[in-house]
Amino acid sequence: MKLLVINPNISDAVTALIEAEALRSASPGTELVVRTAGYGVEYIETRFESLIAAGAVAEIIAEYTREGPGSGNSVDGVVVAAFGDPGMPALKELTDIPVIGITEAALCAAALQGHRISIIAISDRIRPWYQDCVERFGLGGRLASIRSINESLHGIASVQQDFKSTLLALSHQAVTEDGADVVILAGAPLAGLARELRGQIRVPVVDGISAGIRMTEAVVGLQSGPHRAGAFAAPPAKSRRGLSANLDAALTTTQNAAALSGTTQPA
Repeated sequence: MKLLVINPNISDAVTALIEAEALRSASPGTELVVRTAGYGVEYIETRFESLIAAGAVAEIIAEYTREGPGSGNSVDGVVVAAFGDPGMPALKELTDIPVIGITEAALCAAALQGHRISIIAISDRIRPWYQDCVERFGLGGRLASIRSINESLHGIASVQQDFKSTLLALSHQAVTEDGADVVILAGAPLAGLARELRGQIRVPVVDGISAGIRMTEAVVGLQSGPHRAGAFAAPPAKSRRGLSANLDAALTTTQNAAALSGTTQPA
């Protein structure tokens, strides 16, 4: 199995954190291709920054899916490795392979381990966007709380070291004050911290990156088949202008595959 893991932020240091946790989490035999967004912001906190990141993620996915399954550059699944899942669920329409965001993966993992879920975030500004994501995924009624650091960050790659005690205290508050059965440590900058804090928090602790890798492996392994109808079917073929060569080719590949199944007309 070969997975494409994309950091939608432009921070190479955060990509290194993502890759380290992804390698620890992946099953034996799973190959990882880890990429960083070609443009965007250092770390995403808002809906607009997410919008920018979505385009960068789409370009990387297109690079690996433009020729369809079985090509020399192809992958079996994609992990969008930023909490908040920039571009999701729209990115699922771009390709026939599974595209999984670490938010939806972490929420699924948490929902299997408890009823009430709390999310620990790295900034107050990020909370409204995360709230939207949880509600879009249909788990708003099971969200116990979103707690966050309310201090200025010294550097995005050093959040774990700078605020470990704060993150641990927020997790304890989520359990004792908010009634959380499961805690999610949200965001790629916190990748790997759940392993370190395991045993110090009295409920299961979910890491978004490890959940993203393991859930994507599971969905790829299910071999459920591509979307040929419904909300995530390929976009209808129509005139296009100004797209990159990779993105245009990836759309054509997906639309032609759908056309062969008799559901759409090719571009």
